[in-house]
Amino acid sequence: MRVRFTPSARTQYLAAIEYVHRRNPAAARRFHGRAARALRRLARFPRSGHLLPEFPDLPFWEVVVTPYRFFYAMKEQVVWVVAVWHGARMPGPPSDQ
Repeated sequence: MRVRFTPSARTQYLAAIEYVHRRNPAAARRFHGRAARALRRLARFPRSGHLLPEFPDLPFWEVVVTPYRFFYAMKEQVVWVVAVWHGARMPGPPSDQ
């Protein structure tokens, strides 16, 4: 499978990296590396994440790259990352828009 970001999820991901980088550039590099590894794992094993505990009836999954949560959906041969939120944020239901 391929892993792709929706435009809004890509913006959230880049903002997260920038936020961490402003405080600690080395931590931003580590976070980026951990996120890349997690996304490569999703490409091979898309069900290695977890269904969302807050919204178990929705077709979205998550993988945690501390302290961020990557929300995703599987459609055909693509894992779509639909949102990237800080773990302390109380999520509303994700959307694939």
